[in-house]
Amino acid sequence: MKLISQNYGKARVRVLKVFRDGTTHTIKELSAKVALDGDFEASYTQADNSLVVPTDTMKNTVNVLAHEHLGHDNEPFAQALAGHFLRKYPQVKRVTVELDERVWSRLSVGGRPHAHSFSQTDRARPFTSLVLDANESRLESGVRDYVILKSIGSGFAAYPKCELTTLPETHDRILATSMSARWLWSGEPVSFQAANAAILQAMIVPFAENYSPSVQATIWEMGGAALKACPEISQITIAMPNLHCLLINLAPFNRENRNEVFVPTDEPHGQIEATIAR
Repeated sequence: MKLISQNYGKARVRVLKVFRDGTTHTIKELSAKVALDGDFEASYTQADNSLVVPTDTMKNTVNVLAHEHLGHDNEPFAQALAGHFLRKYPQVKRVTVELDERVWSRLSVGGRPHAHSFSQTDRARPFTSLVLDANESRLESGVRDYVILKSIGSGFAAYPKCELTTLPETHDRILATSMSARWLWSGEPVSFQAANAAILQAMIVPFAENYSPSVQATIWEMGGAALKACPEISQITIAMPNLHCLLINLAPFNRENRNEVFVPTDEPHGQIEATIAR
């Protein structure tokens, strides 16, 4: 019997930091996961804990380094975390850091953004992922559960059909998805926050403006727009599961449904993914 692979760490370490600029505050909330890979085999096979960094220590490290290093960009904080464990513990050979962000937006009071009151209404979750060892650094940023919809300008036709095909062709359908995307950094932008926002904004343009003959074709256009918008990324992976909107049959009630009333559903859904590189 042998141990094939192993890693361990601390997950869902939640931290919220308040940045104060006079009376104006900004909120940053993260859920961090840190995983260590290295010389820990004896802890599994020989019950030897002499090299095991306690996960409670890892949690404390996230909190202390958040106080010292967490700013408006998440990526430098991930680099500070991973670098700390790699430098401090020689038994650690690889560190993986994942940061999921909860976005807080300012409340509007009297028609003006409030200085220190916020709401959490956006389902989309920005994230950062870093794998660091002595030879390689792989830094990715992205977003999960970014729900977007267009009510026109989408179709699906000219596909192969067989005796089990029931889907009718259409050139007028709702296109909705809960998109997840992650992009790989090959350089460092002046501002990760600004670059991430530019990437998302660039991707939305072909989604909204171009006719979509398929989700696959739209992913290709969105990925190309992201690469064009940010020269510091080398590739992007996009997953766009369908949020289907099924036309309701109103004929039994002597009514014609002219693409107006639908049943939204996400089960089962098409799962379309692609990685696009320069």
